[in-house]
Amino acid sequence: MTTAFDAVVLAGGAARRLGGVDKPGVRVGGRALLDRVLAACAGAGRTVVVGDPRPTVRPVRWTREQPAGTGPVAALDAGAGALRPGAPGSAGPGVDGTDAETRASSGAGAGTSAGAGPAAGGPAGARAGAGAARAGAGAGAVGLPGAEAVLVLSADLPFLDEATVHRLLAALDAEPEAEAALLTDADGRDQPLVAVYRAGPLRRALDELRNAHDGLGNLPLRLLTAGLRVVRVPAGPDEASASFDCDTWEDIATARARIRDHGAVLDEWITAVKTELGLDLDVDTGVLLDLARDAAHGVARPAAPLTTFLVGYAAAKAAEDGTAPAEAVAEAARKAAALAQRWAAEQDEAG
Repeated sequence: MTTAFDAVVLAGGAARRLGGVDKPGVRVGGRALLDRVLAACAGAGRTVVVGDPRPTVRPVRWTREQPAGTGPVAALDAGAGALRPGAPGSAGPGVDGTDAETRASSGAGAGTSAGAGPAAGGPAGARAGAGAARAGAGAGAVGLPGAEAVLVLSADLPFLDEATVHRLLAALDAEPEAEAALLTDADGRDQPLVAVYRAGPLRRALDELRNAHDGLGNLPLRLLTAGLRVVRVPAGPDEASASFDCDTWEDIATARARIRDHGAVLDEWITAVKTELGLDLDVDTGVLLDLARDAAHGVARPAAPLTTFLVGYAAAKAAEDGTAPAEAVAEAARKAAALAQRWAAEQDEAG
């Protein structure tokens, strides 16, 4: 996959089937739905979210279709317009007079989602500095040329990941004549909000629809894709849930239950903790679990959490001295595991 891409995330729907709550802020596995989608498109050169500004896990730019609530085609047009160099309002002011991009990423003005806890607030403000450093220029800079491809996503996809995004980009790369690559679900249905579009044809199709319908308000997305040469990308066996979206509380309950499945819960938890603490670190969970086992069996059960805490602290100190964080964790865990094994050996020798 070689195509550079920008991302547009649609997060301004009315969520009527959820009682009008702030759906992008509803938490699944401890993370806001919007933050989960932003993690899946972390490789974007710039990311525009179409919706009301809120705290996010990484910096983004904000815009809104006008008038608000006039459907996904109008929202997509607003997002694509915000990607144009120097587009007015692409990082417009927040209600307190600050830049919306800065304000939303700093944790100011957090909202709550009824029945779902804080939208993305609380620790979001505390972790914003780390998030900004981690994402760097992920929000993009006004005036820079846009990428050739635009990834378009809805903000309610709890199981979308970077692997699916890469497959879509690769499919567009492989078909030079294609103007869009759309994911299709297990039933063969097109998913225009899990798709990559070539920027030029996307803007052309939007302009054609605008002229044909005297505006873009409340138009269905199928009219947009009908005007493009599309390559379809069937969801793979490991991507069956990539296009699963959360439109009802039943969907939310299903998503929350699914991430607690035995095979997924540990990875989900580690990702949620890293997000909450503002950490950008590949964690070898196998090494840490082995360490916890050795400490619990060779020393005492309470030694397991205490030992892993001390390993984390030692790794942080080593990282301050220039050691790569992942290497620092691995080395500290190796030393502590060896100590636990020596401790257990002494007990065995004592009989």
